Amino acid sequence: MPDPTIAAKFPAVQELDAGTYHWCACGKSSKQPFCDGSHKGSGFTPLAFTLDAKKKTALCQCKHTKNPPFCDGSHKAL
Repeated sequence: MPDPTIAAKFPAVQELDAGTYHWCACGKSSKQPFCDGSHKGSGFTPLAFTLDAKKKTALCQCKHTKNPPFCDGSHKAL
């Protein structure tokens, strides 16, 4: 599988409501950090994650995190 596209070298920090979300793993989505279906045919699949309550999150946009979908600072080494 090829490396993902780096959408940005900083996290998407936002407050999300409780619910299920689909994080873009390929980096090609125009709705970063969420999936818009651009991965089709690439071998990548989005990562579904659920929040039980409203929460401030830092979602990875470099797509190299070791803790997807959350930023772990991996973008600093790219």
